[in-house]
Amino acid sequence: MRQSPNRLVATIFGGVYVLVGLLGFAVTGGIGFIATEGGLLLGIFEVNPLHNVAHLLIGAALLIAGLASVTAAKLVNSIIGAVYLLLGIVGFFLVGTSLNILALNTFDHFLHLASALVLLGVGLAADRTMSTARGRIA
Repeated sequence: MRQSPNRLVATIFGGVYVLVGLLGFAVTGGIGFIATEGGLLLGIFEVNPLHNVAHLLIGAALLIAGLASVTAAKLVNSIIGAVYLLLGIVGFFLVGTSLNILALNTFDHFLHLASALVLLGVGLAADRTMSTARGRIA
């Protein structure tokens, strides 16, 4: 894992997102599952129970991929990075509407965009070809 930026990033981000998903439930007691306004995590990130579940699922996918293989980590980093890029952009238009079922706020959008840059950057640029004793891995 030390030689693969994709596996390292997937594992670290996966662990962080699982932790964030779990911590989110501490601030969402009494908040509706798809409420458009949620509790504040770390004092600035708005979350509701659906947002917490999304963090848990994304974290689990990243963790599993990071622990599985370079190919899996590269694929999952790229896919989740692309989804976060889309969510980071579209999210700005959802705040204050009934479509904001993840209770997103401006801080969330910037965090999603930053996550997208890291995940997409590593997913698309790192581990292009790695040599092993058995041959090359793309």
